[in-house]
Amino acid sequence: MNHWLMKTEPDTFSIDDLKRKKHEAWDGVRNYQARNFMRDEMRVGDGVFFYHSNCAEPGIAGLAEVASDAYPDPSQFDPKSKYFDPGSSRDNPRWMLVDVKFVKKLKRVITLDELKNHKALADMRLLRKGNRLSVMPVEAAEWKYILGLE
Repeated sequence: MNHWLMKTEPDTFSIDDLKRKKHEAWDGVRNYQARNFMRDEMRVGDGVFFYHSNCAEPGIAGLAEVASDAYPDPSQFDPKSKYFDPGSSRDNPRWMLVDVKFVKKLKRVITLDELKNHKALADMRLLRKGNRLSVMPVEAAEWKYILGLE
């Protein structure tokens, strides 16, 4: 089993939205490395830290689970979508997504500032300078440690 952190802006789609919907396609990823993680490494049942970004208090707001294998992101084919990609074709789709399902909302947001203050997380990808990926792997030891912070 792998573990992941997936970032979303809570004004666009929050942990409460996922809780209400129970299941959602993780569309709109337009970074090749993030796409490759979803396409090549994510598996059904993998754990996901649901991370709120670009907000007053960024941090891990809940837990989710990968609920599907990767498949083509339909928004890339829709000219009305902000994620439309005229260079992508149905025969050779450029962008993939996975479905995620709600597991739980944390009792509190584990903030980015709090994560930075734990030496055990010093090598975590999220905390590396310049790392702005919206989808990234989380090491098993980091996953376990963070779960203990709640």
